[in-house]
Amino acid sequence: MEQSTESVKSPSFLLAMISLLSLVVGIGVSIVMFGLSPHIPMLFGVAVASTVALFAGSKWEVVQKGMIKGITHALPSIIILMLVGILIGVWILGGVVPTLVYYGLKVFSPGIFLFACAIICAISSSATGTSWGTTGTIGVALMGVGAGLGIPLPIVAGAVLSGAYFGDKMSPLSDTTNMAPAMVGVGLYTHIRHMMPTTGVSFGISLVAYIVIGFFYTPTGGDTTRIDTILTLLNDQFTIHPLLLLPPVIVMVLSFRKIPAIPGIAAGVVAGFVCAIVAQGVDYPSTIQAAMSGFEASTGNEDVDSLLTRGGLESMSYTISLIIVAMMFGGVMQATGQIQVIAERILKLARSTGSLIATTAFTAIGTNFLLCDQYMTLVLTGRMYESEYRDRGLAPENLSRVTEDAGTVTDPLVPWGSGGAYQSATLGVPTIVYAPFAIFCWVSPIVTILFGYMGWTIKPLSAASSTLSNDEDDIEAKAAAVVEATVETVKKA
Repeated sequence: MEQSTESVKSPSFLLAMISLLSLVVGIGVSIVMFGLSPHIPMLFGVAVASTVALFAGSKWEVVQKGMIKGITHALPSIIILMLVGILIGVWILGGVVPTLVYYGLKVFSPGIFLFACAIICAISSSATGTSWGTTGTIGVALMGVGAGLGIPLPIVAGAVLSGAYFGDKMSPLSDTTNMAPAMVGVGLYTHIRHMMPTTGVSFGISLVAYIVIGFFYTPTGGDTTRIDTILTLLNDQFTIHPLLLLPPVIVMVLSFRKIPAIPGIAAGVVAGFVCAIVAQGVDYPSTIQAAMSGFEASTGNEDVDSLLTRGGLESMSYTISLIIVAMMFGGVMQATGQIQVIAERILKLARSTGSLIATTAFTAIGTNFLLCDQYMTLVLTGRMYESEYRDRGLAPENLSRVTEDAGTVTDPLVPWGSGGAYQSATLGVPTIVYAPFAIFCWVSPIVTILFGYMGWTIKPLSAASSTLSNDEDDIEAKAAAVVEATVETVKKA
């Protein structure tokens, strides 16, 4: 039964900020000071937000319903993440990912090294859906090559990160790419297609910059044995063949034909199973094991083992549990009016579409610096502005695009954040030193703000989307009306 309006009483701005600050402080202390996971502090934030709501006059039923609705909102994303974990495991076992990486390393010439760095990392990250995995494997190898070629390591690190985060941002296998549209109710491929203009311009600017920077260096020598070793081991451990590029081609073709993400990725999983059994000669139990627990490489080479040991359904448990807890917090904050109270203060600064998009972008960047976690940035920014975009007649994919353009890609630029700390430790360059050369990561927010003010590729809210949103809000009332009408018909009969 639908709750009465008296059951929901929005708290004051001060009380809403207490909920938000409980999350900020809890996550900040856990991640920055002790290097712990954010799950438990986020649960503490859920408890504080719930307490604030009860104190302000909301009923527990409303709080609980908000939690459940928040989790339900993320279920399609969770299903996709489970399939993605399976897909990565079987694609590595089937030689699909090794083939992508192998040809990526073979095609590009070291003569345009920085440009090649960004492209190679973009290919690897697109294939695996992970920026962290790319920088920790191919990125580390490219850092060694760059050192041998005499190119300053901060510049190499910047090129590696630009490519890695471009691939992560545009890959349907990426958890953040799945999470951002889930927060605002947008289809995965709709989200990816709408990101293409801003992301393409941002990455194009980055590539041009790396070509220009490359003019100041003449990398004609250097030690490339690390890359050669990776190529040799990949060739020894797997059957490398152009036909193994078919699974990602299948997934991409299905996506462009607007096949929903879940069956599209499932088709990629099936193709991966076929590649594993037919091309690599792997037996059925081994494919099931890779689908469940991921692929575990044991080549004896640290670079290759790190690159290939990944995937599986179990590998997504951390992210899935994080999404569930984050959506509980977001659901409580939205159901009890706390997000709206905070958003109303911020939105006083946003009068036009351009200023709304700029405000959204700065909110995402600020949340990254405050919460030190890109997942929470996607959750809070998406949930905070979802209704405002709809009220202004803007399609929700505009919002999901801004959260990725400004939230996902600025994660490695925060020195005390999880992304910045990881990348700094992995690449061996301080965050503040490589940040100016991670061009894609800081150009992307600028481009999305420019597109907002100029009105370029800003999609209006269609009547169908608006109707869908309204139907979702009052589905229980409509169901009750149908039941009542049916009863009346029976009585008359």
